[in-house]
Amino acid sequence: MVLGPWISLTLDATLLGLEAQSVIGMRLSQIAMGQGSPAEAQLMVAEKMLAFMDAATTVAAGGSAHKVVKSYRRRVQANARRLHLA
Repeated sequence: MVLGPWISLTLDATLLGLEAQSVIGMRLSQIAMGQGSPAEAQLMVAEKMLAFMDAATTVAAGGSAHKVVKSYRRRVQANARRLHLA
């Protein structure tokens, strides 16, 4: 039994969870300080719908769970960079 791919997936999924919590914290901080905008809220919803569609397409085309998690991580990391600069 090869555990390498499972360990890699577990690590990436854990990092995704931590990174997502960081982005959520940044967004909540901005809202609490009155810096949130309706455009940001709309962007959050649109991003989630697009990410879900991409994930479903990846899985339907035979892609792996690891590929889906990596894609989500890229999106979350991009949001973190954008929010950190805002």
